[in-house]
Amino acid sequence: MAKKHSDFIDIKSVLDDYLRHWPLFVASVIFFVGVGVLFTRIKKQNYAVRANVLIAQEESNPLNAMGGGEMATLGSLFGAKGSVDDEFYILNSHSILRQAVKDLDINRKHYIRLGFLNNEQIFENFPIEVEVPAAMYDTLTTPIAFKIQAKADKTAKVTIKAKSDKLVSGEKVKLPHTFKTEFGDFTVVTTEHYPAGEDVTSKITLMGYHHAAEDLAENVSMSIASKRANAISMGINTPYPEFGEAVLNDIVRLYNERGIEEKNLQALKTHEFLNERLALLTRDLSEAEANIQNYKERQGIVGVDVEARYQTEKRAALEQTLIESEVQAELLKLTADFIKNPENAYDLIPSPAIENDGLQSAIKSFNEVVLRRMQLASNAKPGNITLIRLSEQIDALRANVYNSVLRAYETSAGAASDIRRKLGNTMGLLGNVPEQEREFIDMERQRHIKQEIYLFLLQRQEETAIMLANTTPKGIIIDEAYTLNEPLGIGRKGILVIFLLMGLVAPPVLLYLRRILRNRIETRQDVERLIDAPILGEISTSRSGKHLVVDAAETSSTAELFRLLRSNLLFILTPPDEKVVLVTSSTPGDGKSFIAVNLAASLALLNKRVLLVGMDIRKPRLAEYLGMHPRYGLTQYVAGTDISVDDLISPEPNTPGLDVIVAGPVPPNPGELLTSPRVVELFNELRARYDYIIVDTAPVGRVSDTFALDKIADASIFVCRVGHTSITDLRMADEIYEQKRLKKLSVAINGTPARRTYGYGEK
Repeated sequence: MAKKHSDFIDIKSVLDDYLRHWPLFVASVIFFVGVGVLFTRIKKQNYAVRANVLIAQEESNPLNAMGGGEMATLGSLFGAKGSVDDEFYILNSHSILRQAVKDLDINRKHYIRLGFLNNEQIFENFPIEVEVPAAMYDTLTTPIAFKIQAKADKTAKVTIKAKSDKLVSGEKVKLPHTFKTEFGDFTVVTTEHYPAGEDVTSKITLMGYHHAAEDLAENVSMSIASKRANAISMGINTPYPEFGEAVLNDIVRLYNERGIEEKNLQALKTHEFLNERLALLTRDLSEAEANIQNYKERQGIVGVDVEARYQTEKRAALEQTLIESEVQAELLKLTADFIKNPENAYDLIPSPAIENDGLQSAIKSFNEVVLRRMQLASNAKPGNITLIRLSEQIDALRANVYNSVLRAYETSAGAASDIRRKLGNTMGLLGNVPEQEREFIDMERQRHIKQEIYLFLLQRQEETAIMLANTTPKGIIIDEAYTLNEPLGIGRKGILVIFLLMGLVAPPVLLYLRRILRNRIETRQDVERLIDAPILGEISTSRSGKHLVVDAAETSSTAELFRLLRSNLLFILTPPDEKVVLVTSSTPGDGKSFIAVNLAASLALLNKRVLLVGMDIRKPRLAEYLGMHPRYGLTQYVAGTDISVDDLISPEPNTPGLDVIVAGPVPPNPGELLTSPRVVELFNELRARYDYIIVDTAPVGRVSDTFALDKIADASIFVCRVGHTSITDLRMADEIYEQKRLKKLSVAINGTPARRTYGYGEK
């Protein structure tokens, strides 16, 4: 038969169940609020510290803005357009974080106990310090923790641990004191900030620079503001805002110093190159001028303007073109020599001002790769795969650029040769021009070429000096580190409210889990959910300590519930000839004998003749409950023939109208004994004598004795006990009800909590 379930929640029943367990709610609230108070003392509130940096974008040709004519493009060798992604990695690099750790001494953490579960981190004016060799922080791989409990007389208990391993423990050592460990010597000292006449408990943690930088990297967050912006947002969440602001500001400072250093390094390399070339050109130019002077003196030439009349427009144009071609050839030769030099393998290549777009593009691409390698090499460790790949790429590009420069040089040199040939033909037409003058013009042309190159490089030297004097940082600070006003997360009051709610929610959850895990019935609703048999009534737990709690003067809640049980039973026993009621349960301890005794007493209060029969012959308890010791019992009557019914019946001294038949001695064959015809004969006679007969029978979950008595019964009561009867046992009773193995089976719930009712109290 399907069980009848209702979707309606009995709120009153639920609240009553909670009220019965009010001590659990009180204890839960006290516990969780206490935990919340401890949590707020231990857990410091974090504050959000933020900073914003704008990455300045460099012009692709920073020197071209200075002027310099068509050859000013050489300045593009010494600058490159910045990349926000690249600068992001530099700003967040381990080397910068490590230097910040070193600058701010973050690898040393000092905590002072200010009260119970109240440890505060301090950043200056340390009362106790640990002195170690400075070089140790570069090699220390394991955090070292010092717990120091110092007394007013500066004697202290010191414990030193590496992770969870205790290194040293000293009792009552006098500070300062040096401890020798496998990691080195540590000296614990008191400072000038030690409070006189007070005890101090301090915890100091020492870490290596690399380890502290890794911890800092986990706490500092960085992100590019947007794809279209060149800004980087930085943040750190910390209970100590001043500390967080110092960290972010120092990271930005170190990043800018590094950027300035890199820019200066490029400018210095350019300055050195220009100085070397200027020194060579100075010597060459001086030598050319000396040769011209010697030649004039040797040949006796006074002025060149006289011979200039012999020049034609064609010769002037050819000479001008020849000068330009040779200038370009000389620049290309200088560039080829620079590339060929192994010392300049990973340096920027000068870009000569020639009308060759392919060569200019190749040199520009090579310089961009070199600049990326410079930035990466300053931060990457040896063996970095990206650095190796960039080096290989540079080697390949260098060979291509070198070949391109050589081809351009050969082309330029060939063009100059053609111009010389044409000029020679033109000069050949001028037969009247003395050979001395042609030699003089050639020397003057060489001097002019070197002078042009010298002036160009001298201008670039001045521009480089100006760049060195006006280097600006890459990171433009939009917002210096600042702290948001409101703390992160939930405030102290909010945390306490949450723990209070947890304290209120935990008991219902525990009660629900307890109900599921115990597999025992807890309420009347559990019984109604598991069995279709009618509920005859509930009996509360009696605190009187008596087995017989029903009498005429008794007004306790338990006695009143038995009266209610009696009334419901009378509705079941409607025909006048229905008198015999079996009382059983699933297992011993459910209280069936208690129910049987008091139900019989309750019926006797109606001025009825009531008989209580103990037929749990395997484990009789009825005589013990009532304190009776009759001579004969039921088993003796059924087993023999010389005992009359009157010999079995004994009046219950405290309840008028109630007679008792006890079970008697335990027989060797109880199952067969209860099927004897003598049992039927006995009950036929008893029916004639009594108005009601209550039979205390054996548990149906253990033996089948009760089923053998169904033939003499008119109704049956199955007793279940809150917190004792299992759900399985109740399902077994439901099967008995569905199969009608016991007549008019109903259920009595024993052990429910006592309730105060109108006019009655708990007893």
